[in-house]
Amino acid sequence: MERYGPACAAIAALLSPHAEVVLHDPDEDVVLAVWNPFSGREAGDPSLLGELDEVRPGPDGVFGPYPKVLADGRTLSSVTAMLRDPDAVLCVNLDRGPFEQAAALLAAFAAPVAPRPEPLFEHDWFDRVNEVVGSSVRLRGPVERWGKPDRLAVLSELDSSGVFAVRRAAPEVARALKVSRSTVYALLAEVRGEKP
Repeated sequence: MERYGPACAAIAALLSPHAEVVLHDPDEDVVLAVWNPFSGREAGDPSLLGELDEVRPGPDGVFGPYPKVLADGRTLSSVTAMLRDPDAVLCVNLDRGPFEQAAALLAAFAAPVAPRPEPLFEHDWFDRVNEVVGSSVRLRGPVERWGKPDRLAVLSELDSSGVFAVRRAAPEVARALKVSRSTVYALLAEVRGEKP
């Protein structure tokens, strides 16, 4: 306990409340301590570790992760580490339930969606600005890192789609591209081949 207890407590604190940490004395086959207990085990209980000499850990002395199931149906991912000088066995049992629920929630958000009703948006120049700039950000990275050719390509696409026919569009495009209105007008003139 004196040697390994602080490390066990640190692991438990980091993963709380989702992980139970159990420290065993293999020579006495007894549980020395349990942090964040949720399996029903307590200090002083039999470890019931079996014949450790018959099990081959990985090169770092660690078994797992391997699956376990609690009586209430919760699934766990567990690891067991063989500790030396003095001999001890450290087990960490991670409750997979919250992570599986989070994964299911994220998967639900990623589910297929219905096509956008385009007639509702055909005159929405503001939406078109966001769509073009947003698509370009996904392709080119953040607008702050764009060079002149990137801005010219985006302005050309916006101009082709008729965005600049709307009087209030230029300030909105400038905001989306994080440049001044005068920069937008200068680059737009270049896109259109207009002489300064």
